[in-house]
Amino acid sequence: MQPLIADVTQSLRTDYYLLDDLLTDEERELRDRVRAFANQEVIPIINEYWNKEEFPFELIPKLAELGIAGTTIKGYSCPGMSQVAAGLVAAEMARGDGSLNTFFGVHSGLAMGSIAICGSEEQKEKWLPSMARMEKIGAFGLTEAKHGSDVVRLETRARRQGDEYVIDGEKRWIGNASFADVTVVWARDDEDNITGFLIEKDMEGFSTKIMTGKMGKRAVWQADVKLEGVRVPLENRLANAYTFKDTSKVLVATRAMVAWECIGHAIASYEAALTYAKEREQFGKPVAGFQLIQNKLANMLAEITNMQLLCFRLAQLQEEAKMTGGMASLAKMNNARKAKQVCADARDIMGGNGVLLEYYVARHLSDMEIVYTYEGTDTIQSLIVGREITGIGAFV
Repeated sequence: MQPLIADVTQSLRTDYYLLDDLLTDEERELRDRVRAFANQEVIPIINEYWNKEEFPFELIPKLAELGIAGTTIKGYSCPGMSQVAAGLVAAEMARGDGSLNTFFGVHSGLAMGSIAICGSEEQKEKWLPSMARMEKIGAFGLTEAKHGSDVVRLETRARRQGDEYVIDGEKRWIGNASFADVTVVWARDDEDNITGFLIEKDMEGFSTKIMTGKMGKRAVWQADVKLEGVRVPLENRLANAYTFKDTSKVLVATRAMVAWECIGHAIASYEAALTYAKEREQFGKPVAGFQLIQNKLANMLAEITNMQLLCFRLAQLQEEAKMTGGMASLAKMNNARKAKQVCADARDIMGGNGVLLEYYVARHLSDMEIVYTYEGTDTIQSLIVGREITGIGAFV
């Protein structure tokens, strides 16, 4: 017996505090459009790709048809949607599959976001419209093998030589880089400032190797990247990226989207477990009729509701330009913890069947282990919040 997939119009009451009533018609339409895409196009095929560590390239044209790439960016053929709508897109995408959501987040949030926030008008005009149509795919190269949590100490160097920069270094865990048309690579310049460069596909000296053997997010390709004397024209340096503070502007915005992603994983697992519990019989009745299971389901729903309310308010603060880095970190820290537990509880309710991919939860639970770490670990998020509330940095 497989659990049913919730219909696009059937939420199984996961919107327990009726946040739908607060959405605009546009936000509701965007959510339903992405939910239908996840139900009809993603969920039926993704287990096979996830299991084989293959990326579902066939979904890119269908994803492009949704017209959501660029999310909140205004102009340049981007949709210019609200922060709430962007969050709902992330949640529904992750509800379908975390790997596809990561692909989309890297392209739309990190790569397009870097160009939108730090690029010149010419750079925006050159790249954003084609990336919004997903004719060009983006990647984001910040993390290095020796520098994850302390990525501010990155070692990749960009030396000015006449009308070019020569970039040398290595990056790790770079989503989409193995096939992207443009990768935003962050490096130290001659003044030791961290700045961004637009590395175009097939530039000599830029090479990638896909990483394999991951326990989660198996259907998204992340790569080790080598930059060996890559020559980049001056116009490919991000015009408004001067220090790591500029890099952080991009990271804070995408960190908020990761908090929304956690909701998607949690809802998918909760809905699968609830459906299963009502259909699975033990000792002569559905397991949903046992007190321990109802207690677990009630607590799972409470955590989901907590995550939804936090993200909804955070999106309002983003719209008002009041969101701080600590606020985004608190949301990611809180939601990653809670979603991981919700997924684990769902797997427990489903017993032995919960470890099988065909019952959906195992994939979301494994993916949440990755979400718990990327875009800043739980520990780092807590230190960002701690610095903001005490005024004292405790990173070293």
